[in-house]
Amino acid sequence: MNLHEYQGKEILSTFGVKIQKGIVVSSPEEAVAAAKTLTEETGTGWHVLKAQVHAGGRGKGGGVKLAKNLAEVETIAGQIIGMQLITPQTSAEGKKVHQVLVAEDVYYPGETETSEFYISVLLNRTTGRNMIMYSTEGGMDIETVAEETPHLIFTEEIDPATGMLPFQARRVAFNLGLSGAAFKDMTKFVSALYKAYDKSDASLFEINPVLKTSDNKILAVDAKVTIDDNALFRHKDYLELRDIREENPIEVEADALGLNYVDLEGNVGCMVNGAGLAMATMDLIKQAGGEPANFLDVGGTADASRVEAAFQIILKDPEVKAILINIFGGIVRCDRVAQGVIDAYKNMGTINVPIIVRLQGTNADIAKELIDNSGLDVQSAVEFQEAADKVQAVLA
Repeated sequence: MNLHEYQGKEILSTFGVKIQKGIVVSSPEEAVAAAKTLTEETGTGWHVLKAQVHAGGRGKGGGVKLAKNLAEVETIAGQIIGMQLITPQTSAEGKKVHQVLVAEDVYYPGETETSEFYISVLLNRTTGRNMIMYSTEGGMDIETVAEETPHLIFTEEIDPATGMLPFQARRVAFNLGLSGAAFKDMTKFVSALYKAYDKSDASLFEINPVLKTSDNKILAVDAKVTIDDNALFRHKDYLELRDIREENPIEVEADALGLNYVDLEGNVGCMVNGAGLAMATMDLIKQAGGEPANFLDVGGTADASRVEAAFQIILKDPEVKAILINIFGGIVRCDRVAQGVIDAYKNMGTINVPIIVRLQGTNADIAKELIDNSGLDVQSAVEFQEAADKVQAVLA
């Protein structure tokens, strides 16, 4: 589950990470009130307005701007709220901005002795350990840094048996070239950041930039946070942070129906039971010359209502030119799945794309007979290759 910047910063703050203070608003009038409050609390006269969307590169799309007075706060907030923000990480249509974070300006006017760093915490899937990845090149796309100056990226792996040790936090601060008060503050920052990542069951904490102010304070100026969905049962309060306006509406609908669905950019819809079989089916489609339009796991209860719901979801994608149903009948009998496909097809009326159904396992022979004798425009298959050939034929 992705979080907005302001939400990520709230979590960081609860674990003792110093953050750039800000107030999230939904209108220009609220933005002015927030700016006044921040001025009273921090003494700042300038404010940074940041569009709150689940995408990076907001500044490049005009979603991050500096306001030097209250009039500019109101004007800029009016420009950003409601805009379709297009960044390198959004689609061509962009994302509509519903909220803006009004933040204190921590780049003190006239001061130049500041430094920006990149720090993230994530899982190293090769070693199976959490790691801190960091660089002196903060404020830039880390992909660009990795490509052009890979020697400026450092990593610190954390032993799960011991957790993060003090010397590791000190090594991060040392490699970032810090000394004195900034060195001490960075060691505290890194330790608190890792604790926030670990205790919140996150899969990513990315702070870009981490700022060393001219008076040697270390602050999180940005925050990209992803919480592991599988751990949300331990964090009921985090569920309230979900903003479904930022998510794919088809995926949201599928989730509400209890379907495991991921939208892709292909032309063959997939309906499968089991994640492993779903991945193999997507490979099958690629080998047949098609492109999977989705990942969809209906689970072990592929009855008529569930199959119909899956059909409805898949057919919301106008790019789908065919549907491949690939079910292995272990716990669920193939003949029940076949009857579910037939009943769902009849309930929905005409389906204007070819459907190939491969059922293998318990009662697969009965299932094939049911499909073949249904009188519907549905093709049956038994073997994997047979299904692939039929997909290839309907796409030709």
